[in-house]
Amino acid sequence: MATIDQGRWTANLDDHDGVVLFLIGMRINKPWRIDQWLWMFAAMGGMLAYLAKHPECGMIKARNWFGRTTMQVGYWRGVEDLLRFASDDEGPHRPAWRRFYQRLAKSGSVGIWHETYVVKPGNAETVYVNMPAFGLAEATEKVRVSRRTAGAKQRLGASAD
Repeated sequence: MATIDQGRWTANLDDHDGVVLFLIGMRINKPWRIDQWLWMFAAMGGMLAYLAKHPECGMIKARNWFGRTTMQVGYWRGVEDLLRFASDDEGPHRPAWRRFYQRLAKSGSVGIWHETYVVKPGNAETVYVNMPAFGLAEATEKVRVSRRTAGAKQRLGASAD
C-alpha cells in the first residue's frame, strides 16, 4: 500500500528540461467481440513489461485505468524517446500497431486514441493533498508546498502583478 504523505505537495519540474505527458487508451465498441480486443490488453502489458526492462527507452512512469474506455497516463523523458519507441521495428509497439491497423481499424469493434503534451517548467502546476506520490510528482520529484509555491499562479511560475 502506498504511503500517504500528509500535507500539501507539488511536483518539482524546475530540475527537469521537461516531461512528456502521453495519454493513450482504447474504447471497446463491441464488447462481445472479445476476439478482437483482448489481444490489445496483452499487447499493452507486453509493451509495459518491455519498457520496465528497458529504462533507456525513456518512459518514466505509467498508470492505467480500466473500463469500457481504458486509459494510460504515461510520463516520458522527452518527445524523441517516445517517437523512437513508437517507430522501432524491433520493439513491441510497431508490430501491435500494424496488427491493429490491418485487422481491426475498419471493423469498428475497438477505437484507440492518444494525446501527447510537452510539460515544461513554468507551464504546469500541480498540488497533492494527503496523497501518495502521484502524477507529475511521481514522475519527477515530489516536494512540499512552500511559501514560494503556495498558490497555483506561483507554481506556474507566473510573476505577481
